[in-house]
Amino acid sequence: QLQLVESGGDLVQPGGSLRLSCTPSGAPLDYYAIGWFRQPPGKDREGVSCISGNGAYTAYADSVKGRFTISRDNAKNTVYLLMNSLKPEDTAVYYCAAGVIVGPDIDPDHYDYWGQGTQVTVSS
Repeated sequence: QLQLVESGGDLVQPGGSLRLSCTPSGAPLDYYAIGWFRQPPGKDREGVSCISGNGAYTAYADSVKGRFTISRDNAKNTVYLLMNSLKPEDTAVYYCAAGVIVGPDIDPDHYDYWGQGTQVTVSS
């Protein structure tokens, strides 16, 4: 059973940066597409970014394009989300998820395995 653990969430000022990490246990990660999702306070979970198993394609929500970068290091069995130019509206619990998915897809309903989330708060 694949289990995922997110880390790297923190309190950061507007304009700052954070790097989130997603690390699995129970199975190698390179078989799966990995997505990052977030759930702002009082709102539904939304897709942020995804990357294919071999890293050949990535996709981003319009709200984070040009600010966030997803990457994976299969040798370290880790997927990263680098978040730059953070805004207060980026405040949310961030989750990583894994799925056997073909093509760019940030629909959370299509992912099978989820981590517990890490809190990102952007505030001065």
